[in-house]
Amino acid sequence: MKAFINHFSFEFRTGIRNQTLLLLNYLFPLGFYAMMGLIMPELNPTFLETMVPAMVVFAVLASTLLGLPEQFVTAREAGIFRSYKVNGVPAISILVIPALTTVFHMAIITVIITVTAPLFFDAPAPVNWFGFVLTFLALAFTCAGLGALIGVISSDSRMTVLWAQLIFLPSMMLGGMMIPYGDLPETAGRVSRLFPATMAMNAFRGLAMDLTADFSATGSLLVLLAGGLTAFGLAIYLFNWDRRNATQRGHPLMALLVLVPFGIGMLLA
Repeated sequence: MKAFINHFSFEFRTGIRNQTLLLLNYLFPLGFYAMMGLIMPELNPTFLETMVPAMVVFAVLASTLLGLPEQFVTAREAGIFRSYKVNGVPAISILVIPALTTVFHMAIITVIITVTAPLFFDAPAPVNWFGFVLTFLALAFTCAGLGALIGVISSDSRMTVLWAQLIFLPSMMLGGMMIPYGDLPETAGRVSRLFPATMAMNAFRGLAMDLTADFSATGSLLVLLAGGLTAFGLAIYLFNWDRRNATQRGHPLMALLVLVPFGIGMLLA
């Protein structure tokens, strides 16, 4: 337990001291939140209804997809994983602890957004706090799993950017943060359910904000949880201590299996 706490403390401090992680964990989400709060209500007054969950989803995506994978690639290429292996650190700890620290940073950002949005932008606060926290945790769990999986399968930093953007950019356009799910064409709406952002926004609407969910809010929550379990399971299975190690247990394309829970989610009524 002491080793776990020391590792967690080290990773948490790294998330603040490292300039890139500080940008992705705090400055980028908060800067985008402030910009959207000043601009979007003038362009789309209904944006305020879901401003809090939309900015929380954005912060989670930025931290986990853009910041987390790089940590794994950098540590692996620097030989840190090999030293962990020599000292008996299990692979699951190497994956879980950076994910946990990232979730902790996201929780801080979520508190800041939730407290300040009603004060500065007159955005409604969550009505059901239990549903809000539950949805946040499910989203954070899923996206942290995806971030870990991307870090495990990526051969270098450029590949982490490519894989992350394949999720991040469509999520921004189709995930319900900027354009409501109900305004999307039917085909685009179905495709958007492949992304955690869409499931999270739907769950936030139905379980936290006292708004009408576009499809099953409880089903969205279950899809997120299943997606997170699948992502972490695949990350642990595909984990490699050293990219030059020839004894890899599975092909990186196995990571596409993470889409299975979200594919099932496309069938939700």
